Amino acid sequence: MIKRKRIRLKFTWQKQSNEPKTLKKFLNTHGISHRMYKNIKTSGQVLINSRSSDSQTKLADGDQVTVILPDEAGDPNVAVSEQPIKVVYEDDNWLVVDKPAGLTVVPGPANRDDTLVNRVKGYLVRACATDLVPHIITRLDRFTSGLVLIAKHRLANSLANELLAAKQLHKRYLAVVSGVGLPDHGRIQKPIAKDPNGYGQIISDDGRFSDTEYWVRQRLNDDMLVEVALHTGRTHQIRVHFASIGHPLLGDQLYHGPMNMGIDRQALHAVMLGFNDPFSQSEIMLKSPLPKDMSSILD
Repeated sequence: MIKRKRIRLKFTWQKQSNEPKTLKKFLNTHGISHRMYKNIKTSGQVLINSRSSDSQTKLADGDQVTVILPDEAGDPNVAVSEQPIKVVYEDDNWLVVDKPAGLTVVPGPANRDDTLVNRVKGYLVRACATDLVPHIITRLDRFTSGLVLIAKHRLANSLANELLAAKQLHKRYLAVVSGVGLPDHGRIQKPIAKDPNGYGQIISDDGRFSDTEYWVRQRLNDDMLVEVALHTGRTHQIRVHFASIGHPLLGDQLYHGPMNMGIDRQALHAVMLGFNDPFSQSEIMLKSPLPKDMSSILD
């Protein structure tokens, strides 16, 4: 088993017999791209058995490869917000935050000073961190609440993207959809494309394949609580898929959900996040309770 240990931003791996012999290819299997390698060589260090090396160096079984990442200074154009965040989990590599509905995740023209990224940067500054670039891994719509995974440095970001590509980062959502009559378990597989005449998304034969799985968890008189797993990651996928089968989310004005059911934003919450941590090789499984505005409409 490969050992990975972290002392600040120092990572060490031991070359195994089934791994590439070239340093460059070996590092690539551990999440370090050629571009990242060049950056590390400029401002950090790559060592083999405590000695400097280059990308074409041949490794022998048992060699110790150490990477010391350079500090990741914050973008001066990204403001620091003093507003608090709700931290659900944190270690040297990961930060998981419970995002409230109404908070935008990344800065944009409409809000550059108080998004989740601004707040996380402020949190890191107050913690005297040397890496001040929050890498958002699981982005949520502004009015969707719940768990957001953030990588705290370049290598964690690279490994998280590998987990996403391999579909090994697991997420579950809870949504309250209008109407009744859905089967206990179902799957919506309809292609989604950007609406050429509006802000949202539409079902279109010209769109990208999209796959949403759901389970009905609670049935009420006029609506249902469903648990949702996404097998593809399209913009507004849950919202547009349920609207397409006649069950738009409560409070979802964009997709014509009912606005008189006690909630004024889409009733959607990222409730679970789980993955096998590539650093510790241990499972991280986190949950977030339903916020009050969603739980109150289920009473």
